[in-house]
Amino acid sequence: MTKLRIRNFGIPLEGNPGPFNAITDVQGVKVGHTTLISGKGKLEVGKGPIRTGVTAILTCGESMGPLFGAWDTLNGCGEITGTTWLEESGLLYGPLMITNTMSINVVKDAVTRWKYHRHNFGWGLSVVTETYDGFLNDIFGFHVKEEHAWSALDNATSGPVPEGNVGGGTGMICHQFKGGIGSSSRVIDEAHGSYTVGVLVQANYGTRKNLRVAGVPVGLEIPDLLPEKYPDTQSHKNSSIIVVVATDCPLLPHQLKRLCKRVPLGIARVGGNGDNWSGDIFIAFTTASLGEADPLGIRQVGMYPNEKMDALFEAVIQATEESILNALVAAETMTGIDGHTAYALPLDRLQKAMRKYNRYIEQ
Repeated sequence: MTKLRIRNFGIPLEGNPGPFNAITDVQGVKVGHTTLISGKGKLEVGKGPIRTGVTAILTCGESMGPLFGAWDTLNGCGEITGTTWLEESGLLYGPLMITNTMSINVVKDAVTRWKYHRHNFGWGLSVVTETYDGFLNDIFGFHVKEEHAWSALDNATSGPVPEGNVGGGTGMICHQFKGGIGSSSRVIDEAHGSYTVGVLVQANYGTRKNLRVAGVPVGLEIPDLLPEKYPDTQSHKNSSIIVVVATDCPLLPHQLKRLCKRVPLGIARVGGNGDNWSGDIFIAFTTASLGEADPLGIRQVGMYPNEKMDALFEAVIQATEESILNALVAAETMTGIDGHTAYALPLDRLQKAMRKYNRYIEQ
């Protein structure tokens, strides 16, 4: 069953989405998930309950690259592998992977082996990142295995992106509602080249009081339904967001870095502050061709003019905001270890709050 998204609820959002309103609107980009949900009741480390998974983003179909790429961070209480070479070379090779904090190493090994065995590609500096799902998941059970990463990679597809409690986002919490995976896209106007910008987030950050939807203080309007059995000592661990930005616009690495630096403006629209214990990590890449090499290996590349990049900046901000909201709308109430419960955003009360502030579009 296709889940509803934020645009189904009369929320006024800016910009022109692509056909799927997802990162897969950038041609060649595919997304795959492996979702692991089993068990209930008391935590038994190594046995569950399990509420976790892994998400794969194939950056250019079956190609391992290289593509121009960049990364940045707002607050660095998180981990991402492979960025030393990404920063040095400006090149991204192969898929991006997102999982939980304790599974980053097994997923890195898995994607490296997948690239070698599936594509005879021996470059091992894979890009893998994470957020913490230990409020709902038996995180020290290390339940994500190599075969789960391979399954996400092998089953990655174009088209609509499953959102909410899926893949790496399975056990995540956003603004103290159930969070997870969300995606969106924007097509910039013809005067700026009609290029597409796609975003995918794994949203696991934020406090209730700061939640904003199209400028409305929804978190203040819905102060209840806070996660049950949510100890203050654990709150700092559920405070991160991963954002992946894809585009077909011909950008150089320093320009992609500039896109990464605009991501926090989209997060801030929803109420993110880049808190001390938050891992706010952003990756951007372009699928635009590097061109064929001549006998000396010299490549001809295109560069979008800096003076026209405002349209791309705006697209990144808008698509980041909507991706987070799509994650919140798609996520469903989940109970995990020891009866810990994260509640879904109540959509009827969301609409009520939007009407109160005259920010609702009647359907």
